[in-house]
Amino acid sequence: MRSEVIKDFYVVNGDLISSNDLTLFEGISKPPIYEIIRIIDGVPIYLEDHLNRMYESAKLTGIDLISEGYIKSYIKDIILKNKLEKGNIKLLSGESDGKNFFSVFCVESFYPPKEYYENGIKTILYKHERNNPNAKVLHTSFKEDVAKAIKESGAFEALLVRNDGYIPEGSRSNIFFVKGEKMYTAPKEEVLLGITRKHLFKIAEKLGITIIEESIHVDDLKKIEGAFMTGTSVNILPISEIDDIKLNSVNNKIIKTLNQAYDNMIIEYIEKNKEIWK
Repeated sequence: MRSEVIKDFYVVNGDLISSNDLTLFEGISKPPIYEIIRIIDGVPIYLEDHLNRMYESAKLTGIDLISEGYIKSYIKDIILKNKLEKGNIKLLSGESDGKNFFSVFCVESFYPPKEYYENGIKTILYKHERNNPNAKVLHTSFKEDVAKAIKESGAFEALLVRNDGYIPEGSRSNIFFVKGEKMYTAPKEEVLLGITRKHLFKIAEKLGITIIEESIHVDDLKKIEGAFMTGTSVNILPISEIDDIKLNSVNNKIIKTLNQAYDNMIIEYIEKNKEIWK
């Protein structure tokens, strides 16, 4: 498995390792489970939710995960030792050379520039069906194949299309569609349950915005009025194109309202937790 480690140090089973020593990754032969967490002002955003999801992935895949206390201490080591104020970290758990491991390290991150939110992003349709959508497992071949398709088309994200023509999610995001005063997104059983998705549901409930958990068929895309993707590194990002379909998502009232409310929620989370991570 190829290493994604950046910065000076990473943690393996509690030991601080120089990023010059990448022996761990050479011994990984089967897909591990993982989480990617965004760090803002030295605070791991929505850490509790990420850990809950990782424990759920562990149950679904039969991986024996270490305790929450250890994980938090490893994360703090990475933040402090690498002097990390902002960026993404990755939690990885599986087997290397036949032995269980848990690792935390910094990874490359890309945060969309302001113009992506002002103009929206281009997406493509990509035929693919996940075997176990609720488990966050690292499948390298799928990741590489879809990344190639995105690059060749000049898009930012790919919307996955099942064999029956329905769109459950993006290749690295949850997808929401807006029609009238309602939003539509795939049922939780059909997708990886994104952390941003979870908090978006809370915001929508407070604002009185209806979310219907129902997948959209490709034949119905021309009937929608807006769409957006959600994810750790993008928050809520409007979609302006799906293949050749144009959308005015950036000016959609519901999408704009949710975006502002989500930004405010993150600010509140940082203020509440920043002392813990110093």
